[in-house]
Amino acid sequence: MAKEVTSKSDYDTKTDTLVRQLITSSLTLQKSVAEMTHRMDKIIEIFENASKHVADVETAEDKINELSKRLETLLEQNKNIAQGLLLLEKYVRGKTRLEPAVEPKHLQEYGSV
Repeated sequence: MAKEVTSKSDYDTKTDTLVRQLITSSLTLQKSVAEMTHRMDKIIEIFENASKHVADVETAEDKINELSKRLETLLEQNKNIAQGLLLLEKYVRGKTRLEPAVEPKHLQEYGSV
């Protein structure tokens, strides 16, 4: 019977040891899961921030495209104004070249009268 007590006592100590190892492993696993959850939360936060910045970049690109269209419109208007000014300059130069040829005749007529 002494052997049974000893083996029961050995069984109890082995069981206690295994239970303690199981508890330790369980606690380690819980800590690991908690750490992994914390890291996943950080990663999710990073992705959320990145998605906000992507939306901001898309908005900025839309603004740039809108400004680009406006600048193209202004450039086209400036070209039209420049062409109009060139035509006006040609017209004025054409008129001023004809007037000096006409004026001397008038001056001669007035001078001889």
